[in-house]
Amino acid sequence: MQQSTTPDLNDIVLNDWVERWLPRAWRPYMRLCRMDRPIGTWLTLLPCIAALIQAAGGLPDLGRLIVFSLGALLMRGIGCTVNDMWDRDIDKHVERTRFRPLTSGQISMKQAIVFLVAQLLVCASLLFFINGMSRWLAVAVLPFVFIYPFCKRITYWPQAVLGICFNWGMLMAWSDTQHIVPLAAIAMWLGAVLWQIGYDSIYAYVDVRDDRSLGLRSTAMRFADQGKLWIGGFYVATLALWTWGGYAMDLGWGYYVGMLALAAHLGWQLAIFNLQRPDRNFMLFRANLWVGVILVAAALAGTLI
Repeated sequence: MQQSTTPDLNDIVLNDWVERWLPRAWRPYMRLCRMDRPIGTWLTLLPCIAALIQAAGGLPDLGRLIVFSLGALLMRGIGCTVNDMWDRDIDKHVERTRFRPLTSGQISMKQAIVFLVAQLLVCASLLFFINGMSRWLAVAVLPFVFIYPFCKRITYWPQAVLGICFNWGMLMAWSDTQHIVPLAAIAMWLGAVLWQIGYDSIYAYVDVRDDRSLGLRSTAMRFADQGKLWIGGFYVATLALWTWGGYAMDLGWGYYVGMLALAAHLGWQLAIFNLQRPDRNFMLFRANLWVGVILVAAALAGTLI
């Protein structure tokens, strides 16, 4: 019998550190908040670290770095919990999400609600360590976190809402460090939102077949076979905004070397992006970790060189 060559797109690794090291009762909760898949946390945190560096004009305060790192970890987890609560009846029909804890019955909706409240309370404790302006910004992003899962049911642009949520910490980094959010910082944030629309559209192509059958929407469905053109446009806009942001902040030449490296990396993504290769697109989504790393390095180079 010929073996199938269709790749398994399940996003949970069933024999990982969660399975080996954590008590059985903890495992579904760790998977619910994606502690086993930290790529989303890194994609949230790295642009925020770059903003902290730019706002501080160099290495940020260690205490502030710790608070914002914990905030990125917790807010990403909250967003994942909310998303899975909304999608518990849908995820079982999507190849990538069929083994998630809520949809597979490993935990109940009541348990998920209790866990979400606990996450929110722990995250709220971080508000004591940031200034008043940043507290208001933290509260302001919550509606976007809770409506994001609903957006895929009514609009082809849920990735834009996700981009707002994921990169909100960049604005808070400036408000907490400088007590203002200058135009250059807003440009950097907008660039990050557009970057996320681009790379999360690549991710959305993994699910496009399942989404279409379930009546869900995404940028991948909106772009259809013109995905490479659209995503390329978002990446070019990202580079333009980040380059102008660095110029407006009067960053040094090292920052622009970083922008060239980013241009090369994003160009590589577009060169190998293939609408018919969901497994490759999964890999390209994860490769955006390096965009975050390069952005942090560019921010450091621009402020210290």
